[in-house]
Amino acid sequence: MPPLQFRRAVTALSGRCRWPRPPGLGTALLAARILVAFALPPIVFAHESHPSQPAALSTEESAFLQENDSAMTRMMNDMAAKPTGDIDRDFVAMMSPHHQGAIDMAVIELRYGKNEQLRRIAQEIIVDQMQEIAAMKLAIGEPATDATPAPTQPQSVPIATVHHHQGMQMDMSTGMKK
Repeated sequence: MPPLQFRRAVTALSGRCRWPRPPGLGTALLAARILVAFALPPIVFAHESHPSQPAALSTEESAFLQENDSAMTRMMNDMAAKPTGDIDRDFVAMMSPHHQGAIDMAVIELRYGKNEQLRRIAQEIIVDQMQEIAAMKLAIGEPATDATPAPTQPQSVPIATVHHHQGMQMDMSTGMKK
């Protein structure tokens, strides 16, 4: 609000209002105008500084956003567990997908992220969240282990039988394991 308009508004308020008279319609309108005058510039400037259409996304960024959106949608859908009447089981039923969502997002960071510090944090998130899911399941008497491979490993090949060496896969299931 320009200084001149502000002074006029203050003068109008001080000249017309005699306290403790309750504010009338004119005072309420003036107060609304002042609020709009102060609130409008930040909204306009914020809109101008953030274009509504982002620049063209790279293929990698598009894939990242699509996978992240899918992980978030899956997490939110899975968290909408139907109450069973057992608060502890309901808690685990809602928290497990929440933790799995964190795992899924961390895997996506490992897949697309470049920042080594964030990649290390993502690895820690995967380990920590898997441990918490296991601990919660154990606390309610469910088995903690799952037969699924670690989230960063290929889904089709069991982890215990494959060793990766610079693009080579070696099957260790024929009695070569120690």
